[in-house]
Amino acid sequence: MPDLAAPASPSKLNVFFRRLSSTLLLWGVVLAAMFSSNKAVSDFFFLAVMTFLVVTGLIEFYGLVGKRGLACFSAWGIFGGVLLMLGTFLQLTGWIGTQGSPARVNDFETGFLIFFVLGLCVRQFVSRSNTAGILAISTTLFGLMYVAWLLNFIQKIHFYTFPPSLAGTGKLYVLYFILVTKFSDTGAYAVGSLIGRHKMIPRISPGKTWEGFAGAILISTLVSLLFTRFLGERMQGMNWIHAVSLGVLLSVCAVVGDLIESLFKREAGVKDSGLLFPGIGGILDLLDSLLFNAPIMYLYLRHVLTHP
Repeated sequence: MPDLAAPASPSKLNVFFRRLSSTLLLWGVVLAAMFSSNKAVSDFFFLAVMTFLVVTGLIEFYGLVGKRGLACFSAWGIFGGVLLMLGTFLQLTGWIGTQGSPARVNDFETGFLIFFVLGLCVRQFVSRSNTAGILAISTTLFGLMYVAWLLNFIQKIHFYTFPPSLAGTGKLYVLYFILVTKFSDTGAYAVGSLIGRHKMIPRISPGKTWEGFAGAILISTLVSLLFTRFLGERMQGMNWIHAVSLGVLLSVCAVVGDLIESLFKREAGVKDSGLLFPGIGGILDLLDSLLFNAPIMYLYLRHVLTHP
């Protein structure tokens, strides 16, 4: 019987273009809707996308937890993630009669997390089969914090209106930080594939190299400077110094975020968190570098760029 040839692995160039096309297609649709002239359409499409990302991201995260053999309350965590996203949206957009200031939204998040933890404890009280209460509560809470809470900062950037002169410009900051972050991924992969020789942390991510890390910083900083050159006048406080600072900061944290998700996948014994996007994997593979950059961009926006 003749030997069957093993399927050929895709080349690095093919993988690169598959990753790039999937990323551009997804974020192109999202950003096109965000910049729609109809505010209601823009706002509710944004909420729908954020909710989709939270739900699918939490499903994938709790799936990794399950593959690791750990206990968690996945349904409770997913429900909590949706409530957190919806509550923040209502606070920020004024649909409940108030226009949420940063302090008000932070108070809402703090109160929500308190009640979420109390709810997890009650959930454990009524559980008849799970004896690993501390573990289940910890993994469920961490999933909510890692996916929903970090992702929620994108909403806070998108609807940022303090000072009021920034009303409507939050979309630009979202576009800016997504572009800088995703070009970090692209730069790291392209440079690492071409000239990468020195491994960063092979026990976590064998493909990451120091050359790719340098490429991530270089490409992100160039994109940051180009964006500032053409649209910086519409972004309060932004200049070439901040462009360089954010380019370096966001690219470094993007690599760290990617490594953190690689650590989770390695512990769970999987290559990708899911199979939703060709060449990328799942939602967490798409979001890994954005999750930690969203709060960094928000804090920089609030305390540096727009600080009185």
